[in-house]
Amino acid sequence: MLKRIAVALAATMGVGVVMSSAAQARPELVGINGDYAPGTIVVKTHERRLYLVLESGRAMRYPVGVGKSGKQWAGTTRIDGKYLHPAWSPPNEVKRDKPNMPDVIPGGSPRNPMGVAAMTLAGGEYAIHGTNVPGSVGGFVSYGCIRMLNDDISDLYQRVSVGTTVTVTR
Repeated sequence: MLKRIAVALAATMGVGVVMSSAAQARPELVGINGDYAPGTIVVKTHERRLYLVLESGRAMRYPVGVGKSGKQWAGTTRIDGKYLHPAWSPPNEVKRDKPNMPDVIPGGSPRNPMGVAAMTLAGGEYAIHGTNVPGSVGGFVSYGCIRMLNDDISDLYQRVSVGTTVTVTR
């Protein structure tokens, strides 16, 4: 009996280690091609990666979730706001698809899809934000927002400011 409990406990702990390491991606220092000024955020939708351009053709690379089919966009904008533990009001399109969703989900709620931080993008209802569903990072999952792991959005949030240029490519 004790052996069975020990095996079950070890298996449970092992699953916890595997699950937590999958959701703990950290930014990688990589090379980047293109004529981007240092400090620019580049989102490559087809790669499901976000790059923060540094000096000398180098960048910090993060995994992201991006717009699902029909919800993707491309262009250049800028960060127009930064928020820690933001409340979230679903855009009209989300409310139309999910009419039972509340009008506001408070910041810090485990149901809040914005995660621990959000940086809103000028010219629309999009943001670069954390998530309450870490398994969605790396997929085509959103209505157009750029979704990051909470540790990664916290890291990026500290590295950029309001006014930072954001270029999204397909």
